[in-house]
Amino acid sequence: MNLSQQDWASQLEADPNAVILDVRTEDEFNDGYIPGALNIDIYKGQGFIYEVDQLDKSKNYYVYCKAGARSDQACQVMNQLGFEHTFNLLGGFMNWHGEKALP
Repeated sequence: MNLSQQDWASQLEADPNAVILDVRTEDEFNDGYIPGALNIDIYKGQGFIYEVDQLDKSKNYYVYCKAGARSDQACQVMNQLGFEHTFNLLGGFMNWHGEKALP
């Protein structure tokens, strides 16, 4: 499901079952990320699928990338793997006005 920046942030804040997933490259992640995010690079292809499939499918996943396209694709892949609750951040990290962290 695609959510606006505001809806994504407010829903995430109120969700005790939330996991934040950053699907950007390691280099992008190292330039800054949303605090608490797990980084699994969607460009890893089969490696991405393998790593994501190991995650707890009962959690709610708040997924983002730089602009929103890769994270939308990641949500679709995750849904095919049996994840029921994935939320894509429209506009991605480049439009994120919330808290940011550095590694």
